[in-house]
Amino acid sequence: MSDQTLRCPACATDLAPNLLTCPKCRRLVHSERLKALADTATQAASPVDALVAWREAFELLPPGTRQYDTIQAKITELGKVVDTLPSPPPSSTAEKANGAGVGRAAGLGAIGLILWKFKAILLLSFTKWKVLLLGLTKASTFTSMMLSFGVYWTMFGWPLALGLVISIYIHEMGHVVTLMRYGVKATAPMFIPGLGAVIRLRQSLGDPRQDARCGLAGPVWGLGAALGSYLLNLATGLPIFLAIANLGAFINLFNLLPFGSLDGGRAFQSMSTNQRWLAVLGLSAIMSMCEGKETSGLLTLLMIGGVFTAVTGKAPKTGDRPGFIAYLVLVTVLTLMLEHLTPMPQA
Repeated sequence: MSDQTLRCPACATDLAPNLLTCPKCRRLVHSERLKALADTATQAASPVDALVAWREAFELLPPGTRQYDTIQAKITELGKVVDTLPSPPPSSTAEKANGAGVGRAAGLGAIGLILWKFKAILLLSFTKWKVLLLGLTKASTFTSMMLSFGVYWTMFGWPLALGLVISIYIHEMGHVVTLMRYGVKATAPMFIPGLGAVIRLRQSLGDPRQDARCGLAGPVWGLGAALGSYLLNLATGLPIFLAIANLGAFINLFNLLPFGSLDGGRAFQSMSTNQRWLAVLGLSAIMSMCEGKETSGLLTLLMIGGVFTAVTGKAPKTGDRPGFIAYLVLVTVLTLMLEHLTPMPQA
C-alpha cells in the first residue's frame, strides 16, 4: 500500500492498512481513487469494463454506507445486462484484471444458462480451443495439474488419470471464463490431489445471482466434458472413455451439494425459500428414478443439504429462477448419466 493511503488525505491521521474510513474525520480513505473509478465506469466502452471498475470501487467502501449500497446495485444491474449479451469477447480491461488470463467468455441466460454454455463448449471445441489451453500458461496451474496427474496415475492408471485431470480442468475453466465475464478478479485453477481443484476469488461478486451463475458454470462445463467423453466412447468403443464420463458425472453431481462454497451451495444461496423447498421436492422426484445405491446416496445428501439450507439459510426475497431451473436440469442429466453408464473399472 502506498504512503498516501497510510495517512488520511484530509487530516493527516496515520491509518492502519485495512481501514476504509478515517477514524478521526470519517473521510473515505480512498476518495480520490473512488472518483477516478466512477469516471472510468461511467465512460466504459462495455458493461464488462464498467463491472471491473465498479467492483474495484466496491472493495474500497465500508459495508452499510450509502455509496456501498449504490455500487452494489450497479453491479447487480450490470450483471443482468451482461447476461443478455450474445457471448462477446471480454474487454481488454477485464482480461488484464483476471489472474487466470483467459480469452473468451460464454453466455448465460435463463435455461439458456445451460444452452448457451453447451454452445460455448462446442465453439471452444471447433474454433476457440485456445481458450482452454491459455489456462495452462499459468505455472501454478500446470505444475499442480501434473502433480495431480501423477497421484491419480498411481491410483487408476494413466489413461483414467489423464481423463480425470482434463475433466476437472474443464470444470474449473467454466468458473474462470464466467468470472471474467462478470469482471471478477480471481486466481488461476490450482489442483489439489485427491480434492480436485480450486479457484480463489480476489473480489466479492456482490450479488448472489451472479455468484450462482459462476458456481453453476463449473458443473455445466464439467457436464459437457462428461458428455464429450461419452461420445468418444460411442465413436471408438473404448471403455476408458465411458469410465471417464462416469467419473466426471459423479464429480460434477457431488459439486452440486448445497453446502458452503460448493457449486450447489452457491446456487442455493440465490434461491428464495420457496424455490429451495421446490428444489428439495425435485431432488426427491429425481431420486425416485434411481436404482443405483451410490447415486441414491448422493442424492440423499443433496436433499439433506437442501432442507438444511431452506430451514437455516438466509434467502433473498426474489429468487433466481434461471439458476433454480439450471440446478435441477444439471442434477437430472448427471443422475441419468450415472444411472445408465457402466460403472468405472476397478484400478
